[in-house]
Amino acid sequence: MSGRYVVIMAGGKGERFWPASRLKRPKHLLPIVGDKPMLTQTVERLDGLVEPQNVFVITNSEQVDGVREVCPSLPTENVVAEPVGRDTAAAVGLAMLLIKRKDPNASLALLPADALIKDSKSFQSVLDAAFTASEAASRLVTIGIEPTEPATGYGYIQKGQRLSDVGEAALFEVAEFKEKPNLETAKAYVDSGDYDWNAGMFVWSVSAISDALATFTPSLKSGLDAIESRLEAGDSIDALLAELYPDLEKISIDFAVMEKATNVVTLPATFDWDDVGSWPAIERHFPADGDGNVADGQAVFESSSRNIAVSSDGHLIALVGVEDMIVVHTPDATLICKKDEAERIKAVVKGLDERFV
Repeated sequence: MSGRYVVIMAGGKGERFWPASRLKRPKHLLPIVGDKPMLTQTVERLDGLVEPQNVFVITNSEQVDGVREVCPSLPTENVVAEPVGRDTAAAVGLAMLLIKRKDPNASLALLPADALIKDSKSFQSVLDAAFTASEAASRLVTIGIEPTEPATGYGYIQKGQRLSDVGEAALFEVAEFKEKPNLETAKAYVDSGDYDWNAGMFVWSVSAISDALATFTPSLKSGLDAIESRLEAGDSIDALLAELYPDLEKISIDFAVMEKATNVVTLPATFDWDDVGSWPAIERHFPADGDGNVADGQAVFESSSRNIAVSSDGHLIALVGVEDMIVVHTPDATLICKKDEAERIKAVVKGLDERFV
């Protein structure tokens, strides 16, 4: 629909899915689950709801070529590279400026590049309702995910008063955003039924997010205004970003705006969702053998249980007498770790020679 835009955040260093994922080709450029890269799936999920020319991807200079490769339906200029990462508030501001130049009355959705959502029909229905809610009033809309477990790796949204529904979608005031909790607190959140996971999916009008940035992060808004005025004067976007973007305030959109604004509402999702955040998550999406072993590629398991084996190049992985392991083989690196140590993969990557990052 004209006047509606989507901005996909596609950065990151690819650390949690090393060695398959690398700096230039991180998780969202890989088919971690499914036969297409995660970013490609995200773009295709918008088919029929938002025109390709209204879809932007904010990435970084290392990944811009890879993004354009896996998103051939998008105009080349819609893939925009940050010269340096300044966290999500700056990226939101940049996206707002680009879309404002096309349509100052537009609404835009901010989506992550790599969430797994299989029910595209329900996803489009909820996103359409979120657009409608943002267009009906000056609101900052977030989409919440009903928790399936007391996860400690996600932030939470506490639902407040129920407002008038948008079509078939329920709309609530946001009482409060909660940071990642400990297990006991997460259990209390889930048991109460008043909390959803914060999936980092937002919808707002250009004017609403511009006003919010001006109110809550005036220094960031001032930097964005400088970029905007130079764009209007005819300066090139690439040169401007190289010169001015590194000086923008570094802060997340959650801390900068969402946790402070009073016009925040939430729509609980009716679709499935998984952020597939690390290697252990893939066992939810591949068939397991009788001993709970999961394979993506060639693998055999002997007297072994609850393992994950990933091989993308036809290389055979054989596991004998082991439990709860992750084994990932690539042409130049092999990972072997316990499933419950998967978060430590990031620490390994930080210490590697740049040839393997």
